[in-house]
Amino acid sequence: MPNLLICRDHLDFLLYDMLESESLTQRERYADHSRDTFNAAIDAAQRLASEHFAPHNRFSDENEPEFDGVAVKTLPEIGEAVRAFARGGFLAATHDYELGGMQLPVTVSQSCLALFRAANVGTSAYCFLTSANANLIRKFGTAAQKERFLPPLLEGRWLGTMAITEPDAGSSVPDLRSTATPLPDGRYAIKGQKIFISGGDHDISENIVHLVLARVPGARGLSLFIVPKLRVDSEGRAGESNDVALAGLIHKMGYRGTTSTMLSFGENDGCIGELIGEPGQGLQCMFTMMNEARIGVGMGATMLAYTAYLHALAYAKDRRQGRLPGVKNRDTQPVPIIEHADVRRMLLTQKAYVEGALALCLVAARLADDEGTHPNLQQREDAALLLSLLIPVVKSWPARFGLAANDLAIQVHGGYGYTREYPVEQFYRDNRLNALHEGTHGIQAMDLLSRKAGMHGGRALEHLHQRVMLTTRAAKASGHSQLAEHAAALDLSWRELRETTDVLLNAVEKNAGEGSANAAYYLDLFGHNVIGWIWLWQAIVAHSQMQTRPHLEKFFLGKISTCTWFFQTELALTMPVHRLLRATEHSALNVDVDLL
Repeated sequence: MPNLLICRDHLDFLLYDMLESESLTQRERYADHSRDTFNAAIDAAQRLASEHFAPHNRFSDENEPEFDGVAVKTLPEIGEAVRAFARGGFLAATHDYELGGMQLPVTVSQSCLALFRAANVGTSAYCFLTSANANLIRKFGTAAQKERFLPPLLEGRWLGTMAITEPDAGSSVPDLRSTATPLPDGRYAIKGQKIFISGGDHDISENIVHLVLARVPGARGLSLFIVPKLRVDSEGRAGESNDVALAGLIHKMGYRGTTSTMLSFGENDGCIGELIGEPGQGLQCMFTMMNEARIGVGMGATMLAYTAYLHALAYAKDRRQGRLPGVKNRDTQPVPIIEHADVRRMLLTQKAYVEGALALCLVAARLADDEGTHPNLQQREDAALLLSLLIPVVKSWPARFGLAANDLAIQVHGGYGYTREYPVEQFYRDNRLNALHEGTHGIQAMDLLSRKAGMHGGRALEHLHQRVMLTTRAAKASGHSQLAEHAAALDLSWRELRETTDVLLNAVEKNAGEGSANAAYYLDLFGHNVIGWIWLWQAIVAHSQMQTRPHLEKFFLGKISTCTWFFQTELALTMPVHRLLRATEHSALNVDVDLL
């Protein structure tokens, strides 16, 4: 059976040819690694994903977790998969050897984790939340907190969450009402309600470690607290209940294997939390976890679209229906539907979206590696700046256009795609969440326009612009006339984007509400330009590799052909969006609410 999780040639191409990840082994932290060890980790991830995660993907969708008023029950297969993931070392993939980690680069780790997301996004969510939780404790926790909480989290005996959202506040985090009252022993009494907490309660692990944002009465800002479901003593042993109550499970359109919970902290005045990080700096600490989660959301959206594309491609090659235009003889055999132009259009659109999105996510992961380990301080600062600019795009462009790819995967299947007989309908439902959580598409768009595009006097955008120009110069020097044409088109498109950005930033400065009224269109436009850059980058590398690796000629030609399609179709369609945005049209703000 073909691998329907990912195309390994594509992953290897991105890792080693485009992003040159093997060069990371020259850095001290990764000196023990090689391409062989990177591949071994990816191979292990593919085996685990195929054997422990994929088999119950449909079953967990059809058998949601249940709450009987006392305890939550999940499928045994979910817990078994999570424990297999932990035994394989993937919870601690990027952590120090001393903590039982593999010290993998973020780029390689994200490549491994992509396979689990493609296999079963619902079960994998427990793992990824725990990993992000542990990363935050590693960065901001005290030595005692690290000693007590990190080992059980990284071993998978305890799982973790982040508890931010509240019923009345929603996405408006500064309005949350949960409180943390200081106690004489330096700990805090936690009280409040949280909603939509993924993995907030279950029967998978011995304990659940919540990272809770709350307000200390009389203090400025929000603070962050470690709040376990079961209290943890000074030796790191879980004991009595910590007064964290499950108020109910939320039933979702997709992602059904992951519990989504309403939690109540301190109903009986017995919930104790420990401050992590500095007082009033909780949101800044939490953004460490949120940014990691946002890259994860982008990768999850990408992989749900990617596996759906591979399913649609396999179906289109196998399903016979109809005859080509001009064939009048009804006695001729029906052709595979991939022979029909409209089906090819849909498949090519999916390929452009999913392979572009995967490259985008791994570019972000490589920037995270450079931010953390590049030997040159200026390069580290530049990587951090560029990653901050791209985070809203990494989170939201794959969520938006990955879902469009999922929609096309259903369409390729025809009526069968709308049934549960084929998995593409579940992939669509699962992926619909990714434009909502970790900041909706609109919130990410406003972040990009109102904060990121103009930050540091536009230095981040200028840095990205210079990277794009390096790529277009390389394309013009490649000797490939078509790539040179694409480079000229990207030069023009990027100049248009800079002009549109200036217009919008001026509008936002004058009137933030009116100026950002069409921020969602700006994010789509910005994302398409970034993906255009990434596709041209891929095509240049593919062209350079073609002569020396003739056995992959079709793969490389596929890259160049998809790049051409993206430029001639997707990027070409962005021009009217510039006109819309530069007009700073904001009729949505002016319409009478009674007319809606």
